[in-house]
Amino acid sequence: MTTTQSGQDTGSVTTRIVDYYDGRKRAWVKEAIRLLHADATRSADTHVFRFPLPPQWGIDLYVKDESVHPSGSLKHRMARALYLHALCSGWIGPDTHVIEASSGSTAVSEAYFAQLLDLRFTAVVPKSTSEEKVALIKAYGGAVQNPGDDGDIEKAAAHLAEGDDKGHFMDQFTYAERAYDYRDDHNVAATVFQQIAEERHPEPSWVVVGAGTGGTSATIGRHIRFSRRDTRVCVVDPQNSAFFPNWKTHRGQPKSRWPRDPSTWEKGSPSHIEGIGRPRVEPSFLPAVVDRMISVPDAASIAAMRLLLSRLRHRAGPSTGTNLWGALRIVAEMLSNGQKGSVVMLMCDQGERYMHSYYDDKWVEQTLRLNLEPYTKALEDFLSTGNWEEPVAATVPEARKA
Repeated sequence: MTTTQSGQDTGSVTTRIVDYYDGRKRAWVKEAIRLLHADATRSADTHVFRFPLPPQWGIDLYVKDESVHPSGSLKHRMARALYLHALCSGWIGPDTHVIEASSGSTAVSEAYFAQLLDLRFTAVVPKSTSEEKVALIKAYGGAVQNPGDDGDIEKAAAHLAEGDDKGHFMDQFTYAERAYDYRDDHNVAATVFQQIAEERHPEPSWVVVGAGTGGTSATIGRHIRFSRRDTRVCVVDPQNSAFFPNWKTHRGQPKSRWPRDPSTWEKGSPSHIEGIGRPRVEPSFLPAVVDRMISVPDAASIAAMRLLLSRLRHRAGPSTGTNLWGALRIVAEMLSNGQKGSVVMLMCDQGERYMHSYYDDKWVEQTLRLNLEPYTKALEDFLSTGNWEEPVAATVPEARKA
């Protein structure tokens, strides 16, 4: 810091200058931003696949595979945006300790970028986070901590940052929608429209996405409005998450009547579907840009995740299963109404991160106590007959009694 002062008379008002310019830090930030832009430039855009549906239906279902990003998930885009936002806001420098609260995939992606920028990184993750994700965070040089007994990862991460004079809490749940640029030609929504421009239904009727921070649905909903499209946004939400009941209560009301602080909204429960669903509505979730929400049973998410593997030969995580269940539910509605068109959903992350959990029958049965059979049958029957029958859920003990 440099301080200068002019004026000789003790009683006079003087011009005071305080200069905090740090040339080393500014040069480092300039280089850091170049590295992030270079990462984006050399990463070809993710592929879009067609999920096999009977051709006579006249409906196309597209799966945008975000799992092929360098850090393995949809969160790669968000993590890069969060770093750019923090760098350009002056929050991160060459000696910063970056701290994040995450159920896993965001932490993996942020650890990747921390390693790229040679920064120290710590993730506060739920105790239920898959061992594969924890291993990936550490492989990128990150440290992993669990929250306190209350399980509040955000509070624990904020506390950790406050206790470190070089700490910065990235806070994805607050800054995701601010960091994403919905007007950019390279955001996930813009690239979807570019990639299906030559298809028979180039403007999708629906885009289906889950909500963890809410940043992706906010970006997609805003971009659709910005680009003057008629596409609608459906957010799928795991059972017991806070997003669905609060959206249902407040979405139809004028914005002025929504509670100002999302943390005061109706509370939910921690999600069993890693990556999406929250016990509270996060600041990055924008209810007004969401046209529909579907609350999806956990067993349905896992059954659909496994269906994706059997039908598309791609192994994805459980949040992708949530997306697929919602997307097929919409396809069934379109089919019933005699509508033609297309639906787009996101493949969020790699299924290899869940081999010891959601792809393990014993783990699903003993840890989550879920019976997948009714949901698996409903999906297979729909793809065979075109008739959607909502399954009756059964827990593992109930199924065994039968």
